[in-house]
Amino acid sequence: MLKGLEVVCRGSKSPFIAKDGSEIRELVKSARMSLAEATVYKETKRHFHRTSEELYHILEGKGVMEIEGEKKDVSVGDTVVIVPREKHRIFTDNNKVRFLCFCSPPYSDADTVLE
Repeated sequence: MLKGLEVVCRGSKSPFIAKDGSEIRELVKSARMSLAEATVYKETKRHFHRTSEELYHILEGKGVMEIEGEKKDVSVGDTVVIVPREKHRIFTDNNKVRFLCFCSPPYSDADTVLE
């Protein structure tokens, strides 16, 4: 549970590989939401979330966001909205794409369904 003034240092959080193949550094998680930094070196597996709505905010690199078969280029400063049950993935031909991922309810592998 989050409390009043809480400051999280990115360096204090260890990355892990999520079910979709992205490298995730979960910064904050509560009962209602989560915020993570995600890094994708090639692509994520196509997937959807049963209940979570996601926002991706691109911090570094360029990529292609695919949602329900529609593809759009994304780059630094872009924000993408992904609603529950939309099949999606992000991929890059560059070195990597890094973004903030906000989820509500919070991210969980159990809520993630791979294609």
